[in-house]
Amino acid sequence: MSTITLEKNIQEQPFPLIDLDTIKKKKVNVAVFGHGTVGGRLIDQIITSQKEISRRRDLDLTIFAVANSKTVLLDKKGVKENWLEEKNEKGKAYTVESVIKFSEEHNLENLIAIDNTADPDFVLHYKKLVEGGFSLVSSNKIGNTIGLDFYRNLRKTLSEKKKEYLYETNVGAGLPLIDTIKLLHLSGENITRIKGVFSGSLSYIFNTFSESEKTFSEVLNQAIENGFTEPDPREDLCGNDVARKLLILARELDLHNELDDISIQNLIPKHLRSVSKSAFFKQMHELDVPFHIKRKNLAKDEVLRYIGDLHGDLSKEDGAVLNVNLVPVPKNSALGQLKGSDSIFEIYTESYGKNPIVIQGAGAGAAVTARGVFGDILRLSDKLD
Repeated sequence: MSTITLEKNIQEQPFPLIDLDTIKKKKVNVAVFGHGTVGGRLIDQIITSQKEISRRRDLDLTIFAVANSKTVLLDKKGVKENWLEEKNEKGKAYTVESVIKFSEEHNLENLIAIDNTADPDFVLHYKKLVEGGFSLVSSNKIGNTIGLDFYRNLRKTLSEKKKEYLYETNVGAGLPLIDTIKLLHLSGENITRIKGVFSGSLSYIFNTFSESEKTFSEVLNQAIENGFTEPDPREDLCGNDVARKLLILARELDLHNELDDISIQNLIPKHLRSVSKSAFFKQMHELDVPFHIKRKNLAKDEVLRYIGDLHGDLSKEDGAVLNVNLVPVPKNSALGQLKGSDSIFEIYTESYGKNPIVIQGAGAGAAVTARGVFGDILRLSDKLD
């Protein structure tokens, strides 16, 4: 009897239909600083995905500012597919303060500033942006690897203003590495060591060189032609990029390290470090003999890998040892089996013992990095009101 009555009531008093188009979508406004290889890809990815993101996530993601070091394009309604052409025509000189002021004048909410530059000066604006109401997403490593005082002060400001700072692409391009280490550390897991191949460029170079008869300069030229290295490959070969990534992970574990604490094996002979780029390219063959000797001295079951290694007593703020070196590893190991330009990270913990957590995947490429930045934007959007 009760069931019949309920069905009758439902038929007589139907629930009102909800017009899904009237549901207010969360509005997130993004300012992109740096629209080169990574930044340009990111802008195109966001614009291409806007309708799908709106449909699937009830999220209205708008790029209201696109800037490089000289000019900015501002549009409160959001830039369109022809953003670069429009910026070339209408871009104006700007300051970070003027972008903040624009967001205030137009009452833009849920603000995110994206740093896709490699500019050491731009990171000095981070605090100003946070104080102006922005959360941060960055592919630029410098903000996490300059002085420890800056690092701490920025996090203090973020906490005070209740803003976020995401930078998953700082290490491992789009791999979920930093997030994994954060979760392990915050959960109380004692991480005892992190080691791996941190550079997609050097991964490709030594994966190829170790298993071929080619000279080192031939392999390096191949890597340059394929776009795996920086325009000046010495930026990869000097080891500083790997060192910065290692330092970022150390600081995630609350270790009090600076870049100067890291022992780095620079792969560039001293006499080639300060010459012009064109001179380096002409003399690149001088690398062939020393690297041929390194390959010749390998055991039969070994290959060369350029490895970052964070170890020591990681329970102490000053107990870490940080090394960046070219070393032989067994071919049948996880590091030795690496292919292409992949990166690989081994995370050793007290609970897992001798069996590390292994994270491996594409470690280089503008599209991969841009997609990783996009992922940070979406994660951050979920946290915003």
